[in-house]
Amino acid sequence: MSDFLKLGISETLVNKLRGHGIAKPTPIQEQAIPFVMNGNDIIAQAQTGTGKTFAFILPILEKINHDAEQVQALIVTPTRELALQITDEFEKLIAGINSVDVLAVYGGQDVDKQLKKLKRGMQIVVGTPGRLLDHIRRETIRLSEISFLVLDEADQMLHIGFLNEVEDIIRETPASRQTMLFSATMPPEIRKLAKKHMRDPEYIQVEKTQGPAENVKQIAIHTTDRAKQATLIQLVETYRPYLAVVFCRTKRRVSKLFDVLKANGFSCDELHGDLSQAKRERVMKRFRDAEVQLLIATDVAARGLDVEGVTHVFNYDIPEDADSYVHRIGRTGRAGMTGLAITFYSSADRPMLETIEQELNIIIPKQNMGNSEEKLEAEDVKKERNTVHKDKRGMSKARTSTSRNRNDTGRRENRSGGSGSSERRSQTVTSGRNSTKTGSGRKGPR
Repeated sequence: MSDFLKLGISETLVNKLRGHGIAKPTPIQEQAIPFVMNGNDIIAQAQTGTGKTFAFILPILEKINHDAEQVQALIVTPTRELALQITDEFEKLIAGINSVDVLAVYGGQDVDKQLKKLKRGMQIVVGTPGRLLDHIRRETIRLSEISFLVLDEADQMLHIGFLNEVEDIIRETPASRQTMLFSATMPPEIRKLAKKHMRDPEYIQVEKTQGPAENVKQIAIHTTDRAKQATLIQLVETYRPYLAVVFCRTKRRVSKLFDVLKANGFSCDELHGDLSQAKRERVMKRFRDAEVQLLIATDVAARGLDVEGVTHVFNYDIPEDADSYVHRIGRTGRAGMTGLAITFYSSADRPMLETIEQELNIIIPKQNMGNSEEKLEAEDVKKERNTVHKDKRGMSKARTSTSRNRNDTGRRENRSGGSGSSERRSQTVTSGRNSTKTGSGRKGPR
């Protein structure tokens, strides 16, 4: 593996990288940087966590005109969190360089503050499509002189529904620009976008990008929806993650699970679209600083989330498609580290799990937690079938009435704390909570 100097990166930036513990380029950096330095358009198919951000940051910092004040580089991202992360990486490297400024623009910010910063002259702008278009229409950002356009996580912009906005932004840029497109997957719409707006791009593919990273161990746990909370608690206490992301399908389910975990003494926080931008940034800072161990999040809120030290991902709700699965579990196993991704699935979720496996050409090892909830459901079904069978055989009304009375008595016993299904459900949750009181997800010293 070569070093950054051999890739054409200046000694000044190389020393900055070393100061942040980065000495050798990753495969995506090693392949992409020479093409970008040479002025080529590139399509890089690489997952998050491969070091792709520095693959465009370093050449841009080398090639922009430090004396010019207009916007020269535009990086378009699907989410506010990713825009902030990229901006943070830029700022690490330009610290002490007075002639280069970078600005993140995204929804939820004070527009007036953005305008004041833009008037000072920004060479590099990182932003989300909606807010960028807002500035373009206000004529507060002019893209007529940009030299570099980066479309980061292009497949996620497609997934969220930003493709038309991205096209509108591209039309505002000069045809002479250099374009870099980064995407974990390459759906037909992204290929069409690249063919339409890029000039003879060099194609780079790093490792196994169509499926999950090989250093992420995957497990699928068969459970039921009502047993998920107890199952998650048991697994967190068993695996004791340093940092973990728990994905839920909706904002409501995120908040509900957050309340349950918090009530059970776990160090956790929630991340979803209903939070204010200031709150979202506070949550992300706490998670990056390892002040909380469990981050419960929706897909959209956690897209582009790049946090060192995430050891586990829990798919509390099964992803909607294979691409979402790849992006979710890509939050762990980053920068060469290993990770564990655990997906919960019910019997109703089995077809989706099989679809994910087929599309990614993988087999996810299956486990059954053996929750009493599943046994209870099976018993309920069995009882219903027996009742129907007896009715068909023509049981007498008196016998049927007696059976109903017995069932009513059993239900009253269960409600009063007898040995029925309620008690068994309580035991399931209790055993999961008490198995390891000192699990790292709990509040208190680690």
